[in-house]
Amino acid sequence: MSAPQVVVHRDKELMAKAAAARLITKIVDAQSARGSASVVLTGGRNGNGLLAALAEAPARDAVDWSRLDLWWGDERFLPDGDPERNHTQARQVLLDSVPLDPARVHPMPPSDGPCGNDADAAAAAYATELAAAAGPEDHGPVPSFDVLLLGVGPDTHVASLFPELPAVHEQERTVVGVHGAPKPPPTRTSLTLPAIRAAREVWLLAAGEDKANAAAIALSGAGEVQAPAAGARGRSRTLWLLDEAAAAQLPRGLYPPASA
Repeated sequence: MSAPQVVVHRDKELMAKAAAARLITKIVDAQSARGSASVVLTGGRNGNGLLAALAEAPARDAVDWSRLDLWWGDERFLPDGDPERNHTQARQVLLDSVPLDPARVHPMPPSDGPCGNDADAAAAAYATELAAAAGPEDHGPVPSFDVLLLGVGPDTHVASLFPELPAVHEQERTVVGVHGAPKPPPTRTSLTLPAIRAAREVWLLAAGEDKANAAAIALSGAGEVQAPAAGARGRSRTLWLLDEAAAAQLPRGLYPPASA
């Protein structure tokens, strides 16, 4: 796994715009190299902020949206179209305004979907969908995502992997149902750390002073069970994208001064 790199921006708005520009470049490069690209989206204020900035970016038309596969790192197990679902929010801020191929958009199953109100069955169905999309070159049960985006919670959770809960211990399955999550709603579905670590690049997003302690803990060598963000690594790159408030507790030598 790759060692974390830290990039600090002046504020959350600049962080979102810079991350969107970085993501556009990565998608275009992947499409040029392999014909298509795959990205795993995240929800929350920072994930949605990035998508909103991408929607407004003049360079967004450089992306061939019809050759982009979109997946999700986790989802709130709620009915389809529920405003709290990550998929619903992503559609509102970006997806409905770009010419995606619907067959290449892969939301996690809702609670009123084919699996019914069974989060574990929904997780298993998503794992099957991921496995079907993986090719021989991926060497595993999930595609080698070009970029996997993760928001970092104040408790160091990423996706719906919360400190000490069973999901963060999972080493075999790629997707799990999460029960009793400490933030609402309590029932969710989530990629596991092994699935996250299949990505070529993992980008962790954190902005705001409420994320400062989490960033400091995760980047200090903490264990992944106690600090799940510490276990989120990409195969070729692990990138922490922070604003100055979220970086406030990091040693200054860990990152260059915020100049962008």
